[in-house]
Amino acid sequence: MSEEEVIETARQAILIAIEIGAPILIIGLIVGVSIALIQALTQVQEITLVFVPKILAIFLALFVFLPSMMKTLSVFMETLADRIIALG
Repeated sequence: MSEEEVIETARQAILIAIEIGAPILIIGLIVGVSIALIQALTQVQEITLVFVPKILAIFLALFVFLPSMMKTLSVFMETLADRIIALG
């Protein structure tokens, strides 16, 4: 493998990691900010009020997005395996 191919493979891996992680992180961010806004408006400063909805939202998002995450990883792995076979 040339240096350009290694860099391109690493770049693709980083982009796929961002693509897979972004939906979950964005949902966690939106839920966290929403709960913080509600806490600021009502002046209820209970720490568990932030964690429980955030955890539930992230689990639900994982349940919804997991099939597309697995498809993305499968396609990347097939491409990577083809590159490895081509080297041999």
